[in-house]
Amino acid sequence: MPDFLTPAERSRRMSLIRSKDTKPEKAMAKILSSARIRYKRNVRDLPGTPDFVIPGKNLVVFVEGKFWHGQGVDQMSLRPFWRNHASNNMKRDKRVERKLRRMGWSVYRFWEKDVSKRPEWCLKRIKRKS
Repeated sequence: MPDFLTPAERSRRMSLIRSKDTKPEKAMAKILSSARIRYKRNVRDLPGTPDFVIPGKNLVVFVEGKFWHGQGVDQMSLRPFWRNHASNNMKRDKRVERKLRRMGWSVYRFWEKDVSKRPEWCLKRIKRKS
């Protein structure tokens, strides 16, 4: 399906999307808090600025949006710019994950739909490590 917005309007709308304190991140914070797992948010000292850091367990958690991190991008009809954007994000995610693992961190990535629809599954995976 072609984009019905002009490039300027699409750009304006995309600029309104926030990179932190999103609904899925707030849901993950609630999951961790309810399980009494202590965490830090958006730690800038680490590669990729993880959404959540559980310091005592050397564990970082990223909550990923479907569009921005490429889930199902192959099935979407996107303009080359957005397809390339998602591809670059996926490459960056892999680089960041390698860096964090080399530094001794365990890295968990959860899709926003899993955080909202399967919170107990997310918590079970985190608890396995913590």
